[in-house]
Amino acid sequence: MHIGFLNPQGNFDSANSHITKHPDFGGQLIYVKQVALAIAQMGHKVDIITRQIIDPEWPEFAETFETYPGVDNVRIIRLPAGPKEFLPKEFLWPHLVADWVPNILKFYQQEGGLPDAMTAHYGDGGLCGVLIEEETGIPFTFTAHSLGAQKMDKLEVTLENLPEIDEQFHFKYRIIAERLSMNRSAVNITSTRQERFEQYSHRAYHGAADVNNDQCFAVIPPGADSSVFGVQVRSQNEEATYEFIQKRLVRDIADLRRDLPAILTASRLAPKKNLLGLVQAFAMSQTLQERANLVLLTGGLDEPLHEPADNDFIEDAVLAPIREVVEENNLWGKISAFGLPDQDQETLAATYRFMVKRRSVFALTALYEPFGLAPLEAAVAGLPVVATKNGGPSESLRQGDQEYGVLVDPEDPADIARGLERLLCDAQEWEYFAQAGQQRVLKMYTWESTAENYLKLIEQIVSSPEARRRAELLPIHPYFRNPKSQTDVSLEELGDLYFGSNQKVLTNAD
Repeated sequence: MHIGFLNPQGNFDSANSHITKHPDFGGQLIYVKQVALAIAQMGHKVDIITRQIIDPEWPEFAETFETYPGVDNVRIIRLPAGPKEFLPKEFLWPHLVADWVPNILKFYQQEGGLPDAMTAHYGDGGLCGVLIEEETGIPFTFTAHSLGAQKMDKLEVTLENLPEIDEQFHFKYRIIAERLSMNRSAVNITSTRQERFEQYSHRAYHGAADVNNDQCFAVIPPGADSSVFGVQVRSQNEEATYEFIQKRLVRDIADLRRDLPAILTASRLAPKKNLLGLVQAFAMSQTLQERANLVLLTGGLDEPLHEPADNDFIEDAVLAPIREVVEENNLWGKISAFGLPDQDQETLAATYRFMVKRRSVFALTALYEPFGLAPLEAAVAGLPVVATKNGGPSESLRQGDQEYGVLVDPEDPADIARGLERLLCDAQEWEYFAQAGQQRVLKMYTWESTAENYLKLIEQIVSSPEARRRAELLPIHPYFRNPKSQTDVSLEELGDLYFGSNQKVLTNAD
């Protein structure tokens, strides 16, 4: 079978350049790459179709074709869309319609045939799946990864601030594109049941997809790469990573505490990740302070507890409140924060293995986590996990009464502290959760199982067209047929969907 992965934003290359260093890159690209590689290893032909960028600041993404070393049947195909330089994902919409989709169709026409099916990722990839299917009849699955309405909720969008926020994020295009994608896809793929029933049932998507229709949805969780994060694996920079971490602990941790276990977290510096709640939990528990140090992995920031971040929002919303708690509770010498020297999975995996040797614990205390791949990767490496009960971890780390990780209320620092104390104060509990979490992930959450489920679903769609769902199709908005026309998506349309009709969006004209 021949499968195309539609992923216009970010980019792919064999060296995984920038994959964790830009908002348009990150977990979504890792997901697409891993599923594509796993499907290819099963003997199928896979194209990862993305946007060509010809820009001195982004030299990795200029060539039309690239492959991954040692993989014969996966191609990275980069095709132009609008200006040659890099564009943030929020500004790609008109260029996808006017350039990228026509270039995809032209490319495959010249090759002599289209893929058997497409799988579309994020709202922009989904929109392209809609347009390609309408032109060719090629079916597609839609994997949103995240939905715009939830981001609007987190930004606390109101009728009054909608024009200003939309000017930056272009939600008016994203919401319409997501509605079309989930309405016209053969199947919507979610990582959890909670994502299906909570995120897709948002009022902004009413009438687009029926969350109660099992033909419309398939839950396929992503996986952790045991070939990278496995406890017995050794990366090329294993010892160098160990030495680097030890130097940072010497820099930040008091002499007599350096061999203690760590409460380790690794996440983006975003308020929703709730690093502050974790620091507050550590500050309020004398038991935790006696038994462990707190270690925050902070992306590209090497000393964020002492040096301000270049990003004012991160500085004011995340780091300044953490420093205040550290200062008020005199946590100096008990807490370390730094970025790893190489922002790649191999270095992160080596860090986890270093921390396992000290009988450490991994913590994810996000206010809400749609899936939560990070704790599963930590579990594969042998770290027991304390994770938020809000979102994906409630499914991956618990089944009925069986626990594979300790779930906590992220809005209650005392509950976070209790969860951490449970593992750090009882050697048997640490051993149980280290083994149970690892075995759970290796059995249920691997990229091979993700790819097998994708492939099974796509084979059903291709072989049995009559089995595809028959929903009432939403009309394609005129803007997405011709962005150069005079018909744009209006804020009033977005307001009607997000807030409900009969609400008045305030615009400059008012």
